[in-house]
Amino acid sequence: MINKDRIRFLNSNAVKTGNYVLYWMQSSQRTEFNHALEYAIEQSNKYNQPLLAVFCLVDNYPRANISHYRFMLQGLYEVKESLKKRGIGFAIHHGDPKKIIPSLSTDASLVVVDRDYQQNQRNWRRKVAQSLECPLIQVESNVIVPIETVSQKEEYSAGTIRPKISKVLDKYLTPLQKRRVKNVYEDIGLDGIQFTDVEDVLMKLRIKNQKPQKIRFQGGLTSARQLLRNFICNDLVVFETLRNDPAEDRLSNMSPFLHFGQISPLEIALEILNSNSPGSESYLEELIVRRELSMNFVFFNENYDNIECLPNWAKETLDLHSMDLREYTYKLNDLERAKTHDSYWNAAQKEMTVYGKMHGYMRMYWGKKIIEWSDSPEEAYNTCITLNDKYELDGRDSNGYAGIAWCFGKHDRAWKEREIFGKVRYMNANGLRRKFDIEMYVKRISE
Repeated sequence: MINKDRIRFLNSNAVKTGNYVLYWMQSSQRTEFNHALEYAIEQSNKYNQPLLAVFCLVDNYPRANISHYRFMLQGLYEVKESLKKRGIGFAIHHGDPKKIIPSLSTDASLVVVDRDYQQNQRNWRRKVAQSLECPLIQVESNVIVPIETVSQKEEYSAGTIRPKISKVLDKYLTPLQKRRVKNVYEDIGLDGIQFTDVEDVLMKLRIKNQKPQKIRFQGGLTSARQLLRNFICNDLVVFETLRNDPAEDRLSNMSPFLHFGQISPLEIALEILNSNSPGSESYLEELIVRRELSMNFVFFNENYDNIECLPNWAKETLDLHSMDLREYTYKLNDLERAKTHDSYWNAAQKEMTVYGKMHGYMRMYWGKKIIEWSDSPEEAYNTCITLNDKYELDGRDSNGYAGIAWCFGKHDRAWKEREIFGKVRYMNANGLRRKFDIEMYVKRISE
């Protein structure tokens, strides 16, 4: 059974007498460990109807580039093939979900949707719920513990959310049973885009940022699982000691797949636990506590993508030092092209713009330096959001917004006061040289 905490009715409509159950897949783009999909199958079996899954593909999603779309479509192609084997219909429709889902639900008994925490997708679900004549049922599947089960308010830090998650975690760390579909889907004329080739679909879209990146891996669950197996076999044992070392690069690379919902955090957590590796505890802290803190932040703080999200002490100290003299200042154009005096920062920026994924520790250094080199904290914050969302494969994500906010003092404490940063934590190049073979990192990125 799917835990009731994951299920929420977004309107009060009664189930209609329809021809099928509709699953609006949007944030959980996978067929394994997908609570929303399994709930939709349960409902289709209950009402003795076939199940149709649909994904809405929008043009020019805010700041997304063509490589982001390609990675996502690679995963969706795999979804299409997997659903077909289970007797579930799948269609990609090009356009606004606020219009598409109501039109497709005319003959649906009910609609199931997965959950997202950001304003754009929450607004989609809210508007669709108001437009339907049948129920819209939301099922949460992209976190291990449902966020409102953990807390009913924004948490101050990892220290405050950790005990709340730990208290109930065992209840949710359980495998998800795959259900058999009783009524095989037959074509009922809702095919959408002909999806035989990823590149053909890309040609149909209006995407403002067409500059391709050299993404190191393909999208989809198969690729995610292979990377996870390699990580568990080779890198998890040293994760606790080397995860912050950009020269070593011993990370799992799961964040892009998690961002697009191509792999479940629950599946990852169970695989990590089953490994009995010494690095498991450290990795699960990042996957569960830190990641789900970011979901809490984005859900409860409407200013999650601007400087107003910061705690008062951070805003006050940055404002107090906003007129401090900067030794170097750079505008967005120079930063975007990695034209600074700092070779370490330039390497990090190039790793992001060229490969679509910057090492996690360097993302912290990257954000701190933008604060130091910008004319104001507000300009620095906007620059971080713009560059992160435009180039990171896992940009436009709760983790990314929380990470940027952390650079400005969110989920952190006050430190010794200094110029420009005030009491916000400071990082410098000497720290990189002291802790790591940072020149090796620069060399690796330039190769």
